[in-house]
Amino acid sequence: MQYEPHKTRELVLVVACALIDTDGRVLIAQRPEGKTMQGLWEFPGGKWEPGETLESALLRELKEELDIETDAACLAPLTFASHAYEEFDLLMPLYVCRKWDGTPRAREHQAIRWVRASELRNFDMPPADRPLIAHLCDLL
Repeated sequence: MQYEPHKTRELVLVVACALIDTDGRVLIAQRPEGKTMQGLWEFPGGKWEPGETLESALLRELKEELDIETDAACLAPLTFASHAYEEFDLLMPLYVCRKWDGTPRAREHQAIRWVRASELRNFDMPPADRPLIAHLCDLL
């Protein structure tokens, strides 16, 4: 099979986190109204900015979105997702975090919810988030 060059597409790098509480539940957040994929449930996180490490980007996003703080040492990489959306290609590493300071609250999302990994498939999630569920089910 011969390689055929494709039209250049933007690669968007986002970082996501599966916060896991002491009961083994995972936190998911509902995307806000007015944003793409509004109302869908996702793992907290957001876009990586040039000059940041993936971990520092995730620490920033957790503070902005959930008003919690943690250390990079508390972030363990689990897996990643890659998805070709119509407008861009997305690459999303997923980290696991079991220790943080503060109580998560929805600052940018419509709502947050703690759920069992086995229940994640019951929530309407963006296409890039769905493949991550199996990895969390295996972990938990």
